[in-house]
Amino acid sequence: MQRRTVLSFSRLLTVLVLSLALLLGAPAPVGAADLKVSEVMLEPCPADDLATQPELARPSGATCWALRGVVVNPGSRPVVDTDVFGLILDASGEPVLPNRTRVGSIGDVPPGRSSFALRLAVPAGTPGPLQTRSVKARGFNAPVRTRAGIDDELLPLEQALADS
Repeated sequence: MQRRTVLSFSRLLTVLVLSLALLLGAPAPVGAADLKVSEVMLEPCPADDLATQPELARPSGATCWALRGVVVNPGSRPVVDTDVFGLILDASGEPVLPNRTRVGSIGDVPPGRSSFALRLAVPAGTPGPLQTRSVKARGFNAPVRTRAGIDDELLPLEQALADS
């Protein structure tokens, strides 16, 4: 009987140690955070932006548009790997980017209000003015994508935001 008690205690101790190791060693779950987006504007890319090229030189037949706005992170920690979702509509109310509501990524969003800008390739000849609808942002409390390196260069549209 004493041998059976020692064996049960040994099993219980093993289960407890393994459970504790799993709990302490397991990464925290990644949770999603919805952020409010306001002051949304859609305008042609600035003339000095690298993506703005003469229409005849663009074999894809696309024009560059900049989606700008303000995103609000009400939390006390940054929200990372944030994506922006929304509908881009032409003058007749038809979707410009059919079957695509994710319009781009704005990276990390610190607590508070932050400006953002995304570059969009819109098919050439799309009747304007373009409109936006249901623009929102969603990010995470921990990275879910490969992080950009410190030596990575920013394009002019992103650089203008980083300088402000």
